[in-house]
This record gives sequence, structure tokens and C-alpha cells, in this order.
Amino acid sequence: MAVEKYSVIIGTGSYIPERIVKNEDFHSHVFFEPNGKILDKPMKEITDKFEEITGIKERRYVTDDLTTSDICYFAAEEAVKSSKTDPESLDYIICAHNFGDVRIGNRRSDLVPSIAARVKNKLGIVNPKTIAFDLPFGCPGWLQGVIHADSFFKAGIAKRALVIGGETLSRVSDPHDRDSMIYSDGAGATILEAQDTGGEAGILAHASRSDTKEHSVMLHMERSSNPDYPENDLFLKMQGHKLYKYALQTVPELVKESIDKAKLSIDNIKKVLLHQANEKMDVEILKRLYDLYGYKEIMNDFIKKVLPMSISWLGNSSVATIPTLLDLILKGFFEGHNLKSKDIAVLASVGAGMNINSVVYKFP
Repeated sequence: MAVEKYSVIIGTGSYIPERIVKNEDFHSHVFFEPNGKILDKPMKEITDKFEEITGIKERRYVTDDLTTSDICYFAAEEAVKSSKTDPESLDYIICAHNFGDVRIGNRRSDLVPSIAARVKNKLGIVNPKTIAFDLPFGCPGWLQGVIHADSFFKAGIAKRALVIGGETLSRVSDPHDRDSMIYSDGAGATILEAQDTGGEAGILAHASRSDTKEHSVMLHMERSSNPDYPENDLFLKMQGHKLYKYALQTVPELVKESIDKAKLSIDNIKKVLLHQANEKMDVEILKRLYDLYGYKEIMNDFIKKVLPMSISWLGNSSVATIPTLLDLILKGFFEGHNLKSKDIAVLASVGAGMNINSVVYKFP
């Protein structure tokens, strides 16, 4: 009888861009309403309200010479080094993103060859059995890649995989849309390995869902809010309020589903690593999750202890937020948070599609 394998994290890496863009840097922008009229409010009032809602004070953008595949490679290289493994031993390289390589002066997505193939090339991997492919799944893409790797391990067709999440949202956001202040750039990577842990470490359970019938266009591509921009020049657009309501209604229940599958309770969970989309939204998701377990009120100090947040200084880098957060915590770079042996964490995300996923993980 075959022994069940568990997916264990053996290496992590991240790339945090050098360019810091503060909220006040947007004071020179001109924002428009969706109807094409100029947003007639003082810019400081706009950015102050934005910070109050999202928690974002600053974000990171890549320099003009870098693309998504570059920063994915940087994160992947760091993960390989931290894992102390031979990259030739990788069975899969799974790269989650949504826009590929978008260059300054040419906003067209460059997806051929795949970003994963470009990373494999940059890593110098010769092994033809290292299969490289991309996964566009909205913001939950990196976590879905982790779920894919876990499935490959359990099927017995792979033993080791590199899962990367990288994005340069600064290149696809509309400079005349106030939502552009949410987006940032970055990359995170993780190497997972199939191990016989007997359930004492690794991925214990996961859950996913896609609600496309009514919610698939809450994130979409559309022309600029500035009516003077060409109609065929498309930018990332978001129905923020609808997305907020959708996330609060669905994410807590899906996270509970994954915890239930692991035959655990919320009391077993030390950390909840949520996609860094909106601080206010993430806090409310956590409160509603605990409410499902009978906790009608949780204190702010407890929330800060359980819910690490990087959005205030890194912004929303889509698929990169969770792997970057994980890397910073595991390497001791995230003040006030740590994850040690036998700790159990939940990793969960929501984004374009609309897609949601949640993974329950026990650290070796």
C-alpha cells in the first residue's frame, strides 16, 4: 500500500522592488470618475481616505529595466538557494501571474514563451523533465499553483516543485483611476517537496471555488477613465465595492471548509495569511471567520497577532502577496510574527474570476 505524501515547504524566496511610491506621490495625478468627469476633490483628501480604507501608505514598483519574468527569477533563485537543492531536481516550475512581461513603452502582454519557461532558462536548468508552465488564476494564482503541486505529489507523478507568483501591476493600472493606488509589483517563490510525514507536517487540506456566472467581471480590462486616452489602450479595472462584499460573504466559509477538511478547529490555527488586498477587508474576513466558530468578538491585539499585514508598505502585488509575506516571516524579517515547528497556518486568497482558495499547512 502506497504511503500518502505530504507537501512540505523546503525553501522560500521573494523580490521586493527598490522603488518606493508613497501616497503623496499621487498628488500630481489627475483622477477621473468612471463617467469621464474629473474627480473634483483635493488630492490629499483622496489619498487620506484611501489610506483609511485600504491601510496602504506606500507601495513598490519595479524599475524600468525589469519585467515580471526577471523578478520571478530573482525570487526563484533565492528559493532554490534557501532549499539547498539542485534546481535540476525540480519536476515542475509553476508560475502564477496574469499579465506576463509588460514593458515600459509597450503595454502589450508578452506571454510567449511562458514566464515559467523564461525562469527555467534564467536558472540554467537543462533537465527536459522539469516541466514549466504558467497559471493565470487572478490573485489566488500562487496558492492555486501550490494546490496543483500538492495534487501532483499525491498522484505520484512529481516529488519536487517550484511555485512562483509575480506581477508588475504598475504597468497595467490606469494612472487616472484612484484604484491604481492599490496596485504594486513584486514576486515570491516557494519550493515544495513530497515527504512521508504521516501528517505531522505539510499541507493538511485545501479548498477552492470559482464563481464565474455573476462575478467574473468584477476585475476586468477596460479603457482609461481619462476620455482622452485611446479606446484600445486597456487598463485593469475593479468593481471595488462589489468585490469587497463578495469576499466577506464567501472567503470565511471557504477557509472554514479547508480547516474542517483538516479535522481541526480555528483554535489550532496560529496564523492566517490572507492575500494583501485591503487591510479593512482582511480584518473583517478574519472576524467573520472566527464568528463561524462562535467567537462573536475578537480584540485588535489578537487580530494583529494572528493576521500579519504587509499591505501598508508593499501594497497589493496580486499573486506575490502571500509568498512574499511567508518568506519574510520564515526568514525573521517580519517584526512581531514567526512560524515555528508544529505551528499551523491558513493561507487564503480571493481575486479575479472570481476565484478563492485556502490551504491549511503545518510547519515541520
